[in-house]
Amino acid sequence: FKGDAASFAGLLNEPFVMLGADGARLDKTATTEMVAGVRCDVKDGWTLDEPRLSKIDADIYVLSYRSTVDGTCTLDGRTEKAPSPVRAATVWVRSAETWRAAFHGENPIFDPRTGEAPPAETAKKKEASSQDAEAALEARPGAPAADPATAAMVAIETAVWEGWKARDAKVLEELTAGDLAFVDIFGNVTSGKAETLRFWTGHSCEVKSVRVADGTRTSLSSTVAILTFKGILEGTCGGQQFPLIHGTSVYTKDGDAWRLAFTLNHLVRRQG
Repeated sequence: FKGDAASFAGLLNEPFVMLGADGARLDKTATTEMVAGVRCDVKDGWTLDEPRLSKIDADIYVLSYRSTVDGTCTLDGRTEKAPSPVRAATVWVRSAETWRAAFHGENPIFDPRTGEAPPAETAKKKEASSQDAEAALEARPGAPAADPATAAMVAIETAVWEGWKARDAKVLEELTAGDLAFVDIFGNVTSGKAETLRFWTGHSCEVKSVRVADGTRTSLSSTVAILTFKGILEGTCGGQQFPLIHGTSVYTKDGDAWRLAFTLNHLVRRQG
């Protein structure tokens, strides 16, 4: 709230990654600079509750929670009402006796059945659809080939999306870790493999195709890595065309195989 960049410099892990309001990847330096430019006017009584903890390994955990706040924040000359309530998730890494954040993301909580967009969405331009994103990706110059580990994670991420599309619990069971957790674009959260797979296989969306693009890996250790990516879907859900999804997933290595342990899907709140 106070734009205290010095506190964040000590709080964030190296490496650190998160997605900005325009979908751009931010590292520790960029995030600290962004925090330094924020000024909020927040009333007393803000809350953090509904905590859920998911284990990635002995020294890496994901903490998700619900937050409520009444106020406004100014960044880059733009003042907006702070989204509330939101579902947040932070990946925490332990080094010796100190915990530091390696990723943070949050989504406004809202019910898509009401037809109301979350507060941060109301003033922006029309959300780009997945088909718009597909065209933009095809039109740009070729990106360098991914390294083998990143390519493997993108392949697994794609297979998970295909399993979700087909409501195939067996495929999803094989590709995911035991303490699987998920935060969706509406602020819904699941924790534990059984709850998450029930949620993934119980959807009523009509999905024609899925594609994972722009996969970029950030390694936290030899056996844990964060993958950021774009999810491009063709089809409809609740009668609405799919938007472009900006995803962040945590992968853990089990023997020679990478498995999905946590994922959070975002909507871009501000056009770049």
